[in-house]
Amino acid sequence: MSNEFNTIDRRTMKQTASRLSSTQNGISILKLAVAEKSFLETNRIWRSKLIGGAMAISWLAVLGWLSMSGCLWGNNAVQDGQQDTDKAKQVQTDEGKKLETITLGGGCFWCTEAVFLQVKGVEKVVSGYMGGKTVNPTYKQICTGQTGHAEVIQVHYDPKVVRVERILEIFWGTHDPTTLNRQGADIGTQYRSAVFFHQDSQREVAETLIKKLEEAKVFDDPIVTEVTAASSFYPAEDYHQNYYSLNSSQGYCQAVIKPKLDKLKKVFAEHLKSND
Repeated sequence: MSNEFNTIDRRTMKQTASRLSSTQNGISILKLAVAEKSFLETNRIWRSKLIGGAMAISWLAVLGWLSMSGCLWGNNAVQDGQQDTDKAKQVQTDEGKKLETITLGGGCFWCTEAVFLQVKGVEKVVSGYMGGKTVNPTYKQICTGQTGHAEVIQVHYDPKVVRVERILEIFWGTHDPTTLNRQGADIGTQYRSAVFFHQDSQREVAETLIKKLEEAKVFDDPIVTEVTAASSFYPAEDYHQNYYSLNSSQGYCQAVIKPKLDKLKKVFAEHLKSND
């Protein structure tokens, strides 16, 4: 109870800090973000960079380049590789669906969990810790930044409904991948941007996407997202799971997570469960 109170209090103290990141990766994001100025304006980090005629023209140029290339990820080899999934890494559900898993770190897992629970084809999201050395770390230990872990979500998704390309597009579209060990007001290695792949095909897609974004000079600063093989995953404490849904009236949720979800619905409406 004490740990939960301290956690909520710490988060609430930061509720005025804007951590809604809209890095605008992917074709669909670019199409909508150019027109949706309010989405860009909510992002403190990118506000000065993305608002203005010159930058808008630059975004349109990038969009044209991506459209001519057919798809953001490049050649069919990467797409074919995604279809050739490693069956040993799939999760068999009670309904007989074969799910795939990818683990993502994009800052506070309360936000990333809330985002991906909305996505069509995502069957389960578990908040937890990955990428460190301490066995069975606690949240208190994670907050010190000494365990080496990142706050992550483990996403179990149906590849027949949502491809990993879309998963990563949403991932890079809802956090800032250019700030090292930081997301807005959250600073520390536990808040690093990271893709922990469970299949080589996921690694290929992630690395290809980063390369395309860098070549297109979508960002002024380099993308620092870590792309690493998945390691031991430790689920976070129970009170972290499904946090937004269970605490939506809490100050931090209203000030930070809800606005992010509102903008998510504008940019990715066709890919969200609420639009089935």
